[in-house]
Amino acid sequence: SLSYHSIVLKMASTSMMISCRTPAVQSRQASRSFRSRRSSLHARSEAADSSAPVSSSGTPVKKMSMLVVGATGTLGRQVVRRALDEGYEVRALVRPRQNPADFLRDWGAVTVKGDLNDPSSLPPALVGVHTVVDCATARPEESVRAVDWEGKVALIQACQAMKIQRYVYMSIANCDKHPDVPLMAVKSCTEEYLQTSGLNYTVLRACGFMQALIGQYAIPILEGNQVWGTDDTTRTAYLNTQDAARMCLAAVRSDEAVGKTLTLAGPRAFTVSEVIALCEKLAGASANVSKVPVSVLRTAKAITGVFQWTGDAADRLAFAEVLSGNEVFSAPMDETYDLLGLNPEETTTVEMYLREYYTQILKKLKEVGAQSGQNRFDF
Repeated sequence: SLSYHSIVLKMASTSMMISCRTPAVQSRQASRSFRSRRSSLHARSEAADSSAPVSSSGTPVKKMSMLVVGATGTLGRQVVRRALDEGYEVRALVRPRQNPADFLRDWGAVTVKGDLNDPSSLPPALVGVHTVVDCATARPEESVRAVDWEGKVALIQACQAMKIQRYVYMSIANCDKHPDVPLMAVKSCTEEYLQTSGLNYTVLRACGFMQALIGQYAIPILEGNQVWGTDDTTRTAYLNTQDAARMCLAAVRSDEAVGKTLTLAGPRAFTVSEVIALCEKLAGASANVSKVPVSVLRTAKAITGVFQWTGDAADRLAFAEVLSGNEVFSAPMDETYDLLGLNPEETTTVEMYLREYYTQILKKLKEVGAQSGQNRFDF
C-alpha cells in the first residue's frame, strides 16, 4: 500500500505539472485557453490514473462510510444531514478555523480537518472512506483556480491513490456551454478530468437553489429594501437543497448512475420578474426593483477585465452576465427520477418553499409584535 508521504509527493508533482501548463483562469482570455487545452488535460489524467489503481480494486471498507467535502455550505450541510438520516457514517471535511462546525458534530457527523488548498491534508481524511461527495466551491473571497481547479485535481488524485470506490461531484448546469466564464469553465474541465480518472463517478449539475431566493428577494421585499433585476428572460428551475441532497444520496445508491452526468432541476423554471412577483404576493408588499441592463454588465466586465487587480470582479460579472442572458437553466427530469428511483411529487416547488418561508416569518413577526411601516418591519 502507498504511504501518506508517497501519495502526497505524487499528488504534488502532478498538480505542479498541471499548474505550470494550465493557464490561470482569472481572466477571460485565460478561461478560453483553459478549455483549449482539454486534450493535454486528458493525457495528464490518464498518466495519473496509470500510476494509481482504480477504486474498485481498493481495500474493502464500509459501504456506508462517506466523506462530504464542502460540508458547511448550503448544499453540503443538507447532504450531511440526509446521509446521517439514511444511516451513513459521515465525515465532514472542514478547514481549521476559529469557529468550528459544531452543528455538524451535534448532528452526529465526525469532522476532520482538511483544506483543498493543502493537498497533504486530504489522504488522511480519506482513510476508511467508501464514498466522497464533493459539494465544495470557492467562496467570493477565494481564488476559483486554487479551490475549484487545483484543489479538486488534488482531491481526485487523492481519491485515486486511496482507492475511493464512489465519487459524486456537484457541478453547474450548462457549464460546458460557457468557456469564457472562469467558474463554469473550471467546473466543466473538472468534470472531464473526473471522467478520465478511473473513479466510479457521478456528476450532478444543479440549475440553482431556492435558498438563494431568500436573501436576494424574499427578505429585501419584506423589508422594503432594494432588489436587483435585469431586463432579460433567463429562466432557472430552482431546487430546494434538501431535494438536491435527496437526489445526491439516491445517486450514491444507484449503480445505474455511475458514469452519468445528470442535471438536477426543479419542477418549473422562473424568471427573476416572476420570482419577485411571487414574493410580492406572499409578502403583501411591493418590491423596490432596480433593473440593470445586460449591456451594463457587459461594459462593466470589459472595463474591470483590463486591470489585473480587478480580475476577480470581472470573473463574477462574467458569471452574472450568463445568468442574465435569456438562457434556460433547466432540464427534463422524468428519466432522472426513474434512474434514481425517486417520486417527483415529493420535490418542493418554488411556490411551496416561499409560501412556507413567508408563513413562518410573518407569524414570527406577529408573535413578537413587530411594527410595520409601509413595507418595512422594525423590531
